[in-house]
Amino acid sequence: MFELLGIPPQVLFGQLLLGLINGSFYALLSLGLAVIFGLLNIANFAHGALYMLGAFVAWMGLTWLGINYWFALIFSPLVVGGIGMAMERFLLRRIAGMDHLYGLLLTFGIALIIQGVFRNYFGASGLPYAIPQALQGGFNLGFMFLPTYRGWVILISVVVCFGTWYLIEKTSLGATMRAATENPVLTQALGINVPLLVTLTYGFGVGLAALGGTLAAPIYSVNPNMGNDILIVCFAVVVIGGMGSILGAIVMGFLLGLLEGLTKVFYPEASAMVIFVVMVLVLLVKPAGLFGRAA
Repeated sequence: MFELLGIPPQVLFGQLLLGLINGSFYALLSLGLAVIFGLLNIANFAHGALYMLGAFVAWMGLTWLGINYWFALIFSPLVVGGIGMAMERFLLRRIAGMDHLYGLLLTFGIALIIQGVFRNYFGASGLPYAIPQALQGGFNLGFMFLPTYRGWVILISVVVCFGTWYLIEKTSLGATMRAATENPVLTQALGINVPLLVTLTYGFGVGLAALGGTLAAPIYSVNPNMGNDILIVCFAVVVIGGMGSILGAIVMGFLLGLLEGLTKVFYPEASAMVIFVVMVLVLLVKPAGLFGRAA
């Protein structure tokens, strides 16, 4: 069927794989954005910079401290998550309860500072981060060649995304997190430390971004600007899925990555804007997003 359209199957499946890889990063970052917005009502414009920071922490850990890739998958989210908790405790908490615009401007300013510091120190060129030896090579599936590392990225992204969804939507801890957002006074009266819970939630959200940066480091070059374009796309994904919808961010992240890959096959000129076209159409039909609820 594909050959009748003049498209070799290898090209089609190769672009679908590329789209699924991009979708894995879209889902991870959009999930972090959805967690932070859905539970804390913060439009975190520093998310892309923290994604970049996660990649740099992994690179610095390997180059300066000899920390290998497998340990970096834990080390990088913990370090960046700790930085995120400090941001929430000493900066974002000061504007809690104020208009959302203040949080947007503050996180945007933080992103510019982080990017400026790393660009000044490391320059704008990319820094290589090697694929671990255990994940080198690939598999010949007959219709396409699947690089082992790409398959690993897809697998861990699916596990982390749906594990997070289960944690927030199906466990008592997730119920406590949602209760602290919806009625913090009553939750505090029940003996729960709401400010600490908020800080941990923000740290968890940015830790997801750092994990995405660590996974991206061996695929893309590690550079200070790597979070700029992906942040814009991830905000579009969150809007399409529904602001604050955990499941919407995950599902639409993967689906829109695949759609982007298909567009590169049939109409490459539109691949950079197809997600934004979908966003406009969804907002015209359902302003709350596909998985969102009207306020």
